[in-house]
Amino acid sequence: MPKRERVLRMSVELPLWRALAGYRVLTMLYAIGLCVTRYDLYVRPWVAVGYFAVLFVWTLATLPSVRNAASCTTPFLAADLVIALTGVLITPLADSHQRIAGGPTLPSIWTAGAVLAFAIRGGWRWAAVAATPVALANLAERGHPARDTVHSLILLWVSCLAIGYVVEVARASERTLARALEIEAATRERERLARDIHDGVLQVLAMVKRRGTALGGEAAELGRLAGEQEVALRTLVSGGLVPVSRVSEDAAAGAVVRMVEEPDDEGAGHDVDLRSLLAPYACGRVSLAEPGAPVPLPPPAARELAAAVGAALDNVRRHVGEDARAWILVEDEPDEIVVTVRDDGPGIPEGRLAQAESEGRLGVAQSIRGRLRDLGGSAELLSVPGQGTEVELKVPKAAKNAEAGRR
Repeated sequence: MPKRERVLRMSVELPLWRALAGYRVLTMLYAIGLCVTRYDLYVRPWVAVGYFAVLFVWTLATLPSVRNAASCTTPFLAADLVIALTGVLITPLADSHQRIAGGPTLPSIWTAGAVLAFAIRGGWRWAAVAATPVALANLAERGHPARDTVHSLILLWVSCLAIGYVVEVARASERTLARALEIEAATRERERLARDIHDGVLQVLAMVKRRGTALGGEAAELGRLAGEQEVALRTLVSGGLVPVSRVSEDAAAGAVVRMVEEPDDEGAGHDVDLRSLLAPYACGRVSLAEPGAPVPLPPPAARELAAAVGAALDNVRRHVGEDARAWILVEDEPDEIVVTVRDDGPGIPEGRLAQAESEGRLGVAQSIRGRLRDLGGSAELLSVPGQGTEVELKVPKAAKNAEAGRR
């Protein structure tokens, strides 16, 4: 079955746009309410009525423009700022000079919404550009720098600059997080491919190399070529590829990451009995001891655990010999499932695992430990020279429940 692609969208910015849209509507209604309560006091009420008619239509008609960064274009921002500045500057035409000195302008606090749109769209620099003409217009409308006017303008300036700076930091954080998730997804996929390659292609190449060397002649040349390809493939797998970033694919939706998922298995809602997957490993040289009751696990987790057991047995055959004896013990504990693989070989020399990993041999690092790590479990190796090797694989029951909860 084909894999499917899961899209993760992360945006701290989108809630700000929703809040801005709500702010514009509420402050527009507030400004109109002030006009209604002060209508009889206006010197030229028709000026105020005309402006508020324009403000009402403009605010409602431009709600889609403050939906996200993509729709909030520069021409819209410029027009919005002009609407706000016009309302401030024509206030003396509608109201008396005495009342202007202590009263609000026609657009009142709606003006801050125009500056906030600049801040959310372009950051603190855009906020500073928009707040400056608003401050100058308010000072010109009042005729003198009154203390309350200056305080209000400073508050507008500082708050919009702060919001713009927070938006810039949020955007940078989203890009960093999306990049980290992209790298994590690519790394996990690389490790999965490395395990599959080790369990298949690398094992075959290694076998061809050994058999060809033993047979000699033309077979020896074939073995040599197989050995060269094995080294090249191990180098490629251990090095991996640099993941291609798909961050900031759609600025309107925030940072976007696409992650490849394995498809759900048919009948994935039912657990499988781990014993049935381990039974094929039992043979004349491998003994299997298991509980009398089923050991249920989700299909992906059961397959990975069984594959880790198979990798451990492959290591026994490869490093100890075809005649080596091995034992598999399955334990269904209250909090975890434990599978132990033990052999009667000579054991692993100290430092050999680290050396093998540096050479690109991923049998233990990926095929065993990597699989258990992805399941939230652990793999421990205990080896005593002359007394064999024991591999203990543990999968917590919590991992099983989490797997079921993700479906």
